[in-house]
Amino acid sequence: MTEKEKMLSGLIYQAWDEELTAERHSAKGLCFKINQTCPTQKDVRQGLINELLGYNSDAWIESPFNCDYGYNIKVGSGFYINHGCTILDAAPITIGDNCLLAPGVVISTAGHPLDPVERARGDEFAQAITIGNDVWFGANVTVCPGVSIGDNVVVGAGSVVVKDLPSNSVCVGSPAKPIRYLQEDESNPRGECK
Repeated sequence: MTEKEKMLSGLIYQAWDEELTAERHSAKGLCFKINQTCPTQKDVRQGLINELLGYNSDAWIESPFNCDYGYNIKVGSGFYINHGCTILDAAPITIGDNCLLAPGVVISTAGHPLDPVERARGDEFAQAITIGNDVWFGANVTVCPGVSIGDNVVVGAGSVVVKDLPSNSVCVGSPAKPIRYLQEDESNPRGECK
């Protein structure tokens, strides 16, 4: 297997492989162009965003923005990224419709082994992240590898998501956990967490 095939399969891989390094340089070049393009040049910016993602999208990205590859980011309609966000997309990141990222959000599929010898030789791994529809991340939220976030979730500013989050919830903290449910039912008329 190539290092890219290992990366995309969730296996340990070497990120400084020639192919992966070239792909990251290409994505970083496009991020640089996006970040240097005047915000009022919407058509130019949208063309660069679509080139980075590898498909036509209505996603809007404020500058500065950085990612590793671009092609592993799949977003629905109405996606908005505010200033200063970073997406490390070594594994697929799937984001639903009408999702908002506040300033400083980090979404990272990439991780490193706990063993210092393995880390020193450049070993990495990546785990996919799935984010549902109608999700809003407050400022400086961090989403770690391998998590799934349901539909209609609000993650409070500064939270760190290390485990799956249920639909229709407000989640905060480090690690982030539900503090309130947004849809009431007969057994929980106020939407409170119990």
